[in-house]
Amino acid sequence: MQDPEALGGLSHQGGVDYRGEENDGAFIAPENLNVASATQHVLKSGGTFIVNDPLGDVTGHDDGLFVNDTRVLSQLRLTFGGRAPSLLSGSVSSDNTSFTAHLTNRPLPPLGGDSTPEGVIHVERVRVLSGTVMNEAIELTNYGTTDAIVPLSISFASDFRDMFEVRGLKRAKQGKVEAPRVHKNEVLLGYIGLDDVARHVRVAFSPMPDKLLADRADYSVKLPAQACVSIYLSVAVQVAAHKGEPDVHVAQSTHTVTELHVSQVDAARPRVGRTAVRAALVDAHLVMRERRRASARVRSSNPLFNAWIDRSQADLNLLTTDLASGPYPYAGIPWFSTPFGRDAVITSLQMLWLQPGLARGVLRFLAEHQAMEDSAFRDAAVGKIMHEMRRSEMAATGEVPFALYYGGVDTTPLFIVLAGAYVARTGDTQLVDELWPALDRAAKWVSGVCDRNIYGLLDYQRASDGGLANQGWKDSHDSVFHADGRFPEGPISLVEVQAYASAAFDTMAQFSMLRGLPDDAVRYTQRATAIRACVEDKYWMDDSNFYGIALDGKGDLCRVMASNAGHLLAFGLPSRERGEAVARALESTLFHTGWGVRTLAAGQPRFNPMAYHNGSVWPHDNALCARGLARYGAKAAAVRLLQALFQAAVNFDMRLPELFCGFPRRRGEPPTAYPVACLPQAWAAGSPFMMLEACLGMTIDAQKREVLIEQPMLPEGIDWIEIGDLRVGDASVSITFRRVAGKVVASAEQGDVRVIALL
Repeated sequence: MQDPEALGGLSHQGGVDYRGEENDGAFIAPENLNVASATQHVLKSGGTFIVNDPLGDVTGHDDGLFVNDTRVLSQLRLTFGGRAPSLLSGSVSSDNTSFTAHLTNRPLPPLGGDSTPEGVIHVERVRVLSGTVMNEAIELTNYGTTDAIVPLSISFASDFRDMFEVRGLKRAKQGKVEAPRVHKNEVLLGYIGLDDVARHVRVAFSPMPDKLLADRADYSVKLPAQACVSIYLSVAVQVAAHKGEPDVHVAQSTHTVTELHVSQVDAARPRVGRTAVRAALVDAHLVMRERRRASARVRSSNPLFNAWIDRSQADLNLLTTDLASGPYPYAGIPWFSTPFGRDAVITSLQMLWLQPGLARGVLRFLAEHQAMEDSAFRDAAVGKIMHEMRRSEMAATGEVPFALYYGGVDTTPLFIVLAGAYVARTGDTQLVDELWPALDRAAKWVSGVCDRNIYGLLDYQRASDGGLANQGWKDSHDSVFHADGRFPEGPISLVEVQAYASAAFDTMAQFSMLRGLPDDAVRYTQRATAIRACVEDKYWMDDSNFYGIALDGKGDLCRVMASNAGHLLAFGLPSRERGEAVARALESTLFHTGWGVRTLAAGQPRFNPMAYHNGSVWPHDNALCARGLARYGAKAAAVRLLQALFQAAVNFDMRLPELFCGFPRRRGEPPTAYPVACLPQAWAAGSPFMMLEACLGMTIDAQKREVLIEQPMLPEGIDWIEIGDLRVGDASVSITFRRVAGKVVASAEQGDVRVIALL
C-alpha cells in the first residue's frame, strides 16, 4: 500500500461554490463543519462507495461519494432551521447493505406559530447504494402533542476531485466544472476532466422541494402531531467516455473493469422514492446473501468471537466486487477501493480454506491484466502481475502512473504461489491449463530478474521517479534501511520476497511435472533450492539470531530486525533451528506489543510505533506470522497471537483496521488507532481466518477428499468451534473442535469426506 503520509497527508478540498444572489442562506447552518469525524461509516457497491459521518453527512474532508476514484459528492448535509440535528445513533447494518442514522431536532424556531421544543421529532435517515446510484429515505416523526412546521434543508455539492487530490496531491491544472442545471425536482452537476471524460451527478428529490437551488433543497414540512412524513433523495452518477458521447452507467477508462450489478438502474433518469429505496435494499441483500453462501461457516461458543468473525466476513463481502472474471476483493476504503494485486492474493490465501472461489476470480483477473510489454513509467515488464489499477482522471492523463501499475516485486511470485495453493485446495487442474501461459510468463519474469542479480535473488529498483521507491508490501519511502539508518542503494532484495520466489519455483516444478515437463521441473526445483541456500547464507545474523530485512545493490545486508522474517516461516524457507529462533523473537517484547506483532523490533533504527511501516501493527502481517509460528512448532504462540488480535478487535468495534500503532499494551488502555488507516481493509478482515486455520492445524486435499487436522488448539475463552459446510471437492463436511480433558478434539459428520485428526 502507498503510505498516505508519503502523498502529502490529507488536506481539505472544499466543495465547488454554486451560490448565487438567489441563495439567501436562510436554511444553511452558519458554521463550517469540514472536520473529519472520529467515526466514519462506509457503504460500497462495485466501484462506488460513500464515506459519511454518524449523522449521515458528508463534510468534504476525507469523506464523500466516490465513483471509480473520483469524488462525485463532496458535501451532503441535513439541517433543520439552519442547525444540524442531534445525533442519537449512526450505524451500518450487520451485513453492510445500508446505513441508518437516528436523529432528533434541536429547538425549532417559530414559523407562524409556537416554537417546537427539542427532542420531539425523530429523524431516520436510511441510505443504500446500488450500482452508481445512492438512494436515501428521510423519515420525520412528530412525537409531540402539537403540530409542527419543520424547516428542512438538504445541501449538496461536488468538487469532482480525483482520489489522489483528496489524499493531498496538488494539481497544476484541472478540468472544467460545468454550470449546474436546475430542473423541477433535480439538479445536474457536471465536470469535463482533462481526460475528456464527462462526469455528471444528478441529484433528485421527492416530493418536489419548496425551493430548489443549485446546491440546496428547502422544505417546510407540515408535520401533524403523532404523524410521519418522508422525503426521498437520489444521487446518480453517469460517465461518458468522451465529451459529447451518450452517458453510460459504468465509467470507462483505458483499462476497463466490467462490473456486474444485480439491478440495472436507469442512471439518466433514476427513480426516487420509497420504491427505489426498497428495490436497492433488496438488491444489496441478495448480493450479500450470495457472497455469504460462497463461504464455509465459522461458529464458536464465544459470542464476542462470533461477532468478530461475522464482522470480518461481512467486511470481506462488502469489499468484494463481482467482475467478469469472478469475485475480486478490493483492497480497502477509502484510499484503496480498487483492484490491487498483492492485497487480493494475500486475502485469497487467507480465505482459501473456506472460500476457494475468491482465489479463482483473483487469479483470472490478474492473468488478464498481466504486463505484455515493458514500460518504465508503469514499472511494467513482460510477465509481471499488476500492483494497482486506477480509473480516475489523474491516472488516465498520466499524472500518476497507477492506471495499470506494476511496481510490486512480490505480486508476481505470489500469483504463482496462489495458483499452486488453489489447485492443492480444490483439485481444479483445469484452471492451471487456462492460466498456464500467464503462469509461464510470470515464472520467466521472476527467473530473468534472478539471473541479473549477483546472488540469484529476486530484487527491485523502480524504473522511473514517479513509481514507488520500495516495492514490497512495506512500500513507504522509509521502510527499508541499514542498521545506521541510511537508505540502501538498489536493486534491493527483500528477505520475505525470496520466500515467495522459492515457493513460486517449487509450485512451477509441481505444475511442470503435472504437464509432463520433467526437465523444467528439475530446473525450477534447483532455482528454489539455490534461493533458500542463499538466504540462509546472506541474511542470517548470528548476533541477533534473526534474519536481516534486505540486501542492497552491493550485496550488503541491512542488519535490521523486522517482521518480514515472519513471512519466511509462513512459506517454510528457514531451517528448523533458525525458524524456531525467529519464532521466539517474534513472541518477545521486542516485537509483541500485547496487541500483536510490530512491523519493526523496538530499539531498531527508525523505530516509531506511530509510523506506517516502522513499528506499527498490521493484522495481515500478524496472520502470516501466525501461520509461520504454527509451521515451526510454536502453535501455542500462534494461538496467543490470535487471542491478542481478537482482543484488539474488541476495542475497534470488532473491525480490525488496516493497521494500528505499536505501543506496548498497558492495563486498562485500548490499542491506539492509526489516524488514516483504511477501515474496512480486505487483508485485515481476512486475518482472523488465516490465523484460525493455523491454530486448528487444517490441511485440505480435494483430490483425496481428505481433511488433515494436526494438533488443533483453541484460544482461551472458546470451548468449541464449528466449521460448517466446508467444501472438499464436490462434497462437503462440518467439523467441530471441542476441549476434552485438556485437549482439543475434532469430530466430523459422517459423509464422503475423510477427516484425519492427529493429536
